[in-house]
Amino acid sequence: MPDPVDALVYYVVFIFSVTVHEAAHATAALIGGDSTAYEGGQVSLDPLPHMKREPFGMVLLPLVSVFMSGWPWGYASAPFDPAWAERYPRRAAWMALAGPAANLALVILMGVGVQVGMAVGAFDVPMSIGFSRITAATGNPNGVAAGLGFVMSVAFSMNLLLFVLNMFPIFPLDGGAALTLLVPESMLDAYFALLRHPIVAIGGLILVFTQFGSIFRPLLFGAIGLLYPGVSYG
Repeated sequence: MPDPVDALVYYVVFIFSVTVHEAAHATAALIGGDSTAYEGGQVSLDPLPHMKREPFGMVLLPLVSVFMSGWPWGYASAPFDPAWAERYPRRAAWMALAGPAANLALVILMGVGVQVGMAVGAFDVPMSIGFSRITAATGNPNGVAAGLGFVMSVAFSMNLLLFVLNMFPIFPLDGGAALTLLVPESMLDAYFALLRHPIVAIGGLILVFTQFGSIFRPLLFGAIGLLYPGVSYG
């Protein structure tokens, strides 16, 4: 069984990260002319509207999974007007891209926080790294800095994971819609028809979830390498 305090941290970071992700979708849609999510309360960093929309994916499933396995499985969504998305596919693509972009921004924010912590002597380069060990506290291993370092490490890794996962160009992941920014307008209908075909969509999801670990690991090491230039880990 996972440590209950660690599990709670993972759950809270998951809820915060997914809330920021969905709020970014909703905000981009509002800017693009679709107020559906705004009217549903999703243009907000308050997790409650997002939990009310997806109580199973945002509350029950991640709570059960994190306290059973140590990892929060879950999902969320921001509502949008399909007619608006069909009328303005480029705007819909920016809406899709906004969620992963928000997660990437959180990765950068956590990285900056680690650098600030190192500058003031609270953090140091860790001897070894892992998903929840991106930095190391210099003082009491059970002190405030250690706890903060653990939370920031989880947030850094989890948001990088959410960014990478959602950028795969398949439906229903965000990358499937975001990629339309690179597809000629004359080919959009054929593109959507291909990616939404059940065989392509299901096959793509199976491929992603079976191979994700081998894809994510080097990206995590690469991101940590940017934090600590010149330091290498096996």
